[in-house]
Amino acid sequence: MNFRQQLEQRISAALSAAAGSDAPLPAIVKPAGNPKFGDYQANGVMAAAKAARTNPRALAEQVLARLDLSDLAETVEVAGPGFLNIALSRETLRRETARAADDPRLDVAPVADPQTVVVDYSAPNLAKEMHVGHLRSTIIGDALARTLEFLGHRVVRQNHVGDWGTQFGMLVAYESEVIREQGLADLESGQTRMRYPHIPDMEEFYRQAKQRYDADPDFAEKAREYVVRLQGGDRRVLQYWEVVREQSLRHAKEVYAALNVSLTDGDIRGESAYNDDLSRVVADLEKAGLLTTSEGARCVFLDEFKGKEGEPLPVIVQKSDGGYLYATTDLAALRYRAGVLHADRVLYLIDSRQALHLAQVFAVGRKAGFVPEPISLEHIAFGTMQDESGRPFKTRTGGTVKLMDLLNEAIERAFAVVAEKSPDLPAEQQQSIARAVGIGAVKYADLAMDRTSDYKFSFDRMLSLQGNTAPYMQYAYARVRSIFRKGQQEAGELTGGIELAEPAERELAVRILRLEEVLAAVASECKPNILTGYLFELATAFSTFYESCPVLKTEPALRASRLRLCDLTARVIARGLELLGIEVIEQM
Repeated sequence: MNFRQQLEQRISAALSAAAGSDAPLPAIVKPAGNPKFGDYQANGVMAAAKAARTNPRALAEQVLARLDLSDLAETVEVAGPGFLNIALSRETLRRETARAADDPRLDVAPVADPQTVVVDYSAPNLAKEMHVGHLRSTIIGDALARTLEFLGHRVVRQNHVGDWGTQFGMLVAYESEVIREQGLADLESGQTRMRYPHIPDMEEFYRQAKQRYDADPDFAEKAREYVVRLQGGDRRVLQYWEVVREQSLRHAKEVYAALNVSLTDGDIRGESAYNDDLSRVVADLEKAGLLTTSEGARCVFLDEFKGKEGEPLPVIVQKSDGGYLYATTDLAALRYRAGVLHADRVLYLIDSRQALHLAQVFAVGRKAGFVPEPISLEHIAFGTMQDESGRPFKTRTGGTVKLMDLLNEAIERAFAVVAEKSPDLPAEQQQSIARAVGIGAVKYADLAMDRTSDYKFSFDRMLSLQGNTAPYMQYAYARVRSIFRKGQQEAGELTGGIELAEPAERELAVRILRLEEVLAAVASECKPNILTGYLFELATAFSTFYESCPVLKTEPALRASRLRLCDLTARVIARGLELLGIEVIEQM
């Protein structure tokens, strides 16, 4: 149990007793905004005093009289109208810092009640290459999955790729033409062994197919026929579809490898996986009495969803021609995650523009009994990525920016910086550093933003060695490791306690020991920027420590103590960046 949890529990008990409440009253413990007032502050007295119609400062004094924090705190004081300021004792900090230093998990305990958490993220449309619009879902989702997993939850990653529907009928139709023109095979020939063309550029392949679809009514009709045959399980059409799907996935895998995200082939469960269940979803909605026919389409109307004029908004699950929609597939996925994966919590990393769609799907899933009430369904919404002028992020010609092109440019720009700053490093090492810095910069700049906000993309800002950026954090880690190289000291050889005699040492230790509560907040609020903010504060505290507390040029016992504190700082930074999916660099 971290400091914040312990303080919350004890102060809450004292507050409830002082207020004469049978129900627990929240202490509302938070880190102190200013270290001179202590390490933590409890703000719950004011709300309790207001409810009891009593003086908050008098109530705070009563809480203080009932509160025993002698094993944790050096001072506990009433401040202002009724705040409680708590300063942890030096002995407590020494003990817990030493424990963290000796623990591979940095004294972050696994959660007491682990959950099964399904995280739906990335989910590119496989008919095209991944573009910048897929970045936020992919990296925010991956950071949350890594953090939840580290805390001890069972995380099930679900990459709900778009691998079904009209666009695939179009692509299969175009692929069959290419194969026939090249004399490789004919879709209608009945051959079971075929040779397929390699698709070097999925985006161009899609563009050519779309041109044929828009310009040639006969081709468009054939594409629609293939959609019907595909959904009906036609073996030969499925063979072609599998080739297009696999070559599309190859592009996605290249992006995942470059981004250092933890998605694997085993995490892919796309729209096609639910094809056989769609008719059952509609039938079960019918049995539940939720379906209405409107203009030939099968719809669910719920009272809580109205348009601007008060008109009911439908959730269409089957079109008049018998086809299914995204809502139908999403309901099938919802039922699978609840009934087969046994999720306790389902996180959907989808941009904020889909808020209404997801709210409707969640509501229909609940009313149909597909998802029991205890299961938490959460739309983890995020804003859009913009250029520096605040407009949608596009190429100079107005096209969509391919994600791999963006990442390659980040690496090239980082290489130029590395070559300028560290010209003496071998070229191979420069390239390795550039890759870690460039990719890390793109990811960290995004993750450091509140996910609900739009943000402006700027290579210059994200590659800066100043401010809350990946290069700054990677440099902070490398800077600590350079101390050990300079002192010819191996971190694993260090023994003894950590003294924390100076204020800067104490402040650094306080920051380090907040890791567990920070990760708990990330998991609860699904906001990786809480972790990036913590890492930046930690790196800043380390700089203050390093400037005011000599490490190598001091007597042996103190040298060992400060080296242990340095090593612990580096390990916390490395762990934090790892949870964000960002590499550390031993030397910059």
